[in-house]
Amino acid sequence: MNEIQPLRRWAIGVALCLTLSHSPLGINSAYAESVPLEQALAQQLSTVEPHRLPIAEFYQLHKGQLVWPTAEAVESLVAALNSLENDGLVPEDYHADSLLGEFQRSQVSGNDAQVSFDIKATQSLLLALDHLERGKVNPRDVEPNWEAPRPERGYSLRRVVHAIEDRSIDNAIALARPSSAEYQQLRDALKQHYQLANLGSPPYLAAREESLRPGDEADDVSVLRQRLALWGDADVSVADSSAYPLIGVQSAPNRRTFDASLEAAVKRFQRRHLLQEDGVVGEQTRLALNTSVSTRIDQLRVNLERARWIGPMQSAEPQVWVDIAGYRMHYVRPNGQHWDARVVVGSPRRETPIIHSTISHLTINPSWTIPPTIMREDVLPRVRADIDYLAQQNIQVISLSGEPLVAEEIDWQRPGGVMLRQVAGAGNPLGRVVVRFPNDDMIYLHDTPARGLFQRDRRALSSGCVRVEGVAELAQMLLQDTGSRYQMSTLLSGGSDLNVRLTQRIPVALHYLTAWPNAQGEVEFRPDIYRRDATLLAALQRSV
Repeated sequence: MNEIQPLRRWAIGVALCLTLSHSPLGINSAYAESVPLEQALAQQLSTVEPHRLPIAEFYQLHKGQLVWPTAEAVESLVAALNSLENDGLVPEDYHADSLLGEFQRSQVSGNDAQVSFDIKATQSLLLALDHLERGKVNPRDVEPNWEAPRPERGYSLRRVVHAIEDRSIDNAIALARPSSAEYQQLRDALKQHYQLANLGSPPYLAAREESLRPGDEADDVSVLRQRLALWGDADVSVADSSAYPLIGVQSAPNRRTFDASLEAAVKRFQRRHLLQEDGVVGEQTRLALNTSVSTRIDQLRVNLERARWIGPMQSAEPQVWVDIAGYRMHYVRPNGQHWDARVVVGSPRRETPIIHSTISHLTINPSWTIPPTIMREDVLPRVRADIDYLAQQNIQVISLSGEPLVAEEIDWQRPGGVMLRQVAGAGNPLGRVVVRFPNDDMIYLHDTPARGLFQRDRRALSSGCVRVEGVAELAQMLLQDTGSRYQMSTLLSGGSDLNVRLTQRIPVALHYLTAWPNAQGEVEFRPDIYRRDATLLAALQRSV
């Protein structure tokens, strides 16, 4: 109501001016002719229901005038809306395909039609700005565990109006577009993939019983060179450069030989696709090489949407964020230093959820109260088979109030109100350090005795929590960066279950990204380990 009321008063004022224009005093004729349009605009705006799009505010900043009065203005708007394809959005959601025709029809249909069109065009622009800044899809609709509220509008509407008055529609749209380097790199990659889609596809690698290895001579090597050229390694290609002008391919001395330069290109490709970096084209590498351009386009669109969701999170410093599908954790320290580590995340059966929270405290030398799901699905079957399993694993049986119980007196077919707690020690799955933050899923970052898991390329292996390589070093930095007097070397030599609160909470976010730029700016394509991409893509495709 607050934004509508001034417009109603403005409409009354315009109507009064219109009445005066017919008085004996007389008014400039050009002004008198323009008043009915202004009055129609004021009247239609006064009936606009409150909405999350700032339509009324927009027209107030534009002095109550039509925004799109000429074909040139509408054409500029349509061109800008069509450019949103490179952001992974659908221009037809903003009527980019019909606005110009509607404008032309409105020009011969009276003032009310012209005003209705103008408001619709403005609404299309504002909806595009909203989607570009905050995402088209509400993350809660596709991510059931999404905890963060959607951010409010961050761009300056006044600056948008000024840009439009200067007929700089692209600049107006840029005000809402996420400014991070990662977003721009994803956007550039999508634009390039749209261009690749227009070139057609080179041949696909055929399935083989044996892997294709360095030193091999075969017709498949020529196809391998063409597939690698498609994905960006032009130096090894033997394709016709007239067919692939964007790639700028060169002829190789022997197209059938798997030489050292080709091996290096395969390794680069494997690194960008989270594959074992061995230079050998086995089944997984072949499948990745044979992925269609359209599939990669869909993957980029989905992750541009995710990048719009997390845009505000990226501006917070210091911060910890976990790249779930990339198996990495990043800590941006107050001094700007970046610390990265490999992580193990939840398996497809026990997914690591998306979380936004703040790190509150550390637990040193933790015991582990076994979560109900793990107790039911993993531990109880072993206890029923051999009750000595509890003693072998240093697992205590306790009541819900924490009192010790005798394992032999429990009916393990129906254990009822009991909990299992593994004492601190070398075999404890939490290791020596736990980094805790409030969340509804009981997720935390922690150490692990199974450090060999960090050497694997695919690390979706945990029961949901995130194991961090070098987590004690992370804990020491968190203590130091929040002004704590504690030192990890001293804390680790103390007793078990020591909780140390941080004097200042550090933001933490866990995000799922199946395409994301690495430190070198190359976009990595990751396996969709939790099969979430299809749901988000379908939501992006739905009309608004």
